[in-house]
Amino acid sequence: MIAQDFDAIARRIRDSHILRARSRIGKYRIEKKLAQGGFATVYQAWDTIEGVHVALKMPHQYVVTASMLDAFQREARLIAKLEHPNILGLKDASFIDGRFVIASRLGTQTLAMRLKHRIGLATALLYIEQLIQAVAYAHRNRIIHCDIKPENLILLSDGRLQLTDFGIAKVAHRTIAHTLIASGSGTVGYMAPEQAMGRPSAKSDVFSIGVLSYRVLTSILPEWPFDWPPKGLANLKRKVHGDLVEVLRKAMEPRPSHRYQDANSLLRAYLPAKRKTLRMRPEIHRG
Repeated sequence: MIAQDFDAIARRIRDSHILRARSRIGKYRIEKKLAQGGFATVYQAWDTIEGVHVALKMPHQYVVTASMLDAFQREARLIAKLEHPNILGLKDASFIDGRFVIASRLGTQTLAMRLKHRIGLATALLYIEQLIQAVAYAHRNRIIHCDIKPENLILLSDGRLQLTDFGIAKVAHRTIAHTLIASGSGTVGYMAPEQAMGRPSAKSDVFSIGVLSYRVLTSILPEWPFDWPPKGLANLKRKVHGDLVEVLRKAMEPRPSHRYQDANSLLRAYLPAKRKTLRMRPEIHRG
């Protein structure tokens, strides 16, 4: 009973800080809540000055600490450095009415939403390529994302996929032993084994890409302990070239030393395997 009362109080506190539809914060008019996590809420809003829809990400007022606010500001600085067609750009990051607000372009839906419906093979291959391109660019800038999942991939009206939410991304500061100093943050289901133990690296992003790509192509999310072959492999082999199957197998390898070094190495292997799949399945270009 006490636990239920505590949960009810926590919900009331949380909900009391949610901005309602048509409320204003600076130049933005809130339209609806898009997502709510443990640390922040994302809203769809209308920019009354520029006349465009935006996504506003705001840390929860009731849990904001100096260190958490620093993390959100660090995220804004990271995003500001990354200019790539497959990374969701930053429109603005500032304090508005006492709240820290990160504003970005609004997509039509997330990949998580898109995965609820069938995705054609050509489209699936394009989404995967765009994801790898985005992460490869981040890796070239010595940034690892650490939380690659369908909810952090936004689809735009022009068909582009963009990677977002660098909230737990890590700049690759390395020790003498060449191991990355970072936490074990991430999302269960897409997180590499070594990342779960607090040792993420660029190879951890490669693992997440591999698992997510397998789900996009087969509608099946591989489960721990990630033994090969996972469910759905027979169906995958009927759809794509054997080289692409091998690319996914190597990307999803539980042992980091057996994976691609980073997303750039993965991209070099993926592109020719994708081309072979397209030549093998010319009918996917039609309709």
